[in-house]
Amino acid sequence: MTDPFSLDGKVALITGCGSQGPGWGNGKATAVTFARRGAAVYGVDLNAEAAEETRRLVEAEGGRFAVGIGSVTDRATVEGFVADCRARFGRLDILVNNVGLSIPGSPAVMTEEDWDAQIEINLKSAFLCTRSVLPGLVEQGGGAVVSIASTAAIRYSGKPQAAYAAAKAGLVQFSRVTAVEFAARGVRLNCVLPGLIETPLVERLARQFASAETGLDRDAFYRRRHQQPPMGRMGEAFDVAHAALYLASDAAKYVTGTEILVDGGLCATVPG
Repeated sequence: MTDPFSLDGKVALITGCGSQGPGWGNGKATAVTFARRGAAVYGVDLNAEAAEETRRLVEAEGGRFAVGIGSVTDRATVEGFVADCRARFGRLDILVNNVGLSIPGSPAVMTEEDWDAQIEINLKSAFLCTRSVLPGLVEQGGGAVVSIASTAAIRYSGKPQAAYAAAKAGLVQFSRVTAVEFAARGVRLNCVLPGLIETPLVERLARQFASAETGLDRDAFYRRRHQQPPMGRMGEAFDVAHAALYLASDAAKYVTGTEILVDGGLCATVPG
């Protein structure tokens, strides 16, 4: 029987493919997971060193990986990535919109600049990337777009992050509406909604938290996050990567316009 999770012969463009420090971020884990399943990966990141680390990991395991460095909030840059990906690998089958930015704050205190930055990175980037790949996906008979949103799109996260939540909620609805429009043309669009995931970014936030005047240290920050999900622990980047793999693969060939929660049961609890 054919493995429905195989990505043999497929090409995936993954944004935010590096990690923000040692360890596994969602994009890095997704790139390695897709390569292990047979995909050629075109990894995009602002940080050349982080992207190159992911490339080394993939190529050390015999996979194919190309790097694009630049911002996915710029239309010309995005179109250049898509063109370069197709030139290198001959096709493009899967897009994973993975970049994100969260700056806490309510509308009463948030600057206009912080609001604009979060809408651009979390939502506009997905629009630009999706817009750039859709014509090619339709022309070749189909493909998959997987966007990494957040549980903040559907529930209060316990902290004021109005712009991030609004952008991620927009990403979910953008994916649903576009999925309906392109379903008959073979293009599937879905979202992964991670909850509390232990990544290098969380380690950085924990150290910032410990250095602030909170009265709590790094370990207290981690304990609090581990206690929130009913499973009693944060998830791992590969939990997110495996959900993305399912949605990108033929295992999900009849799945479109929906979301997968990867949150250890967090959204089944009372928000707060």
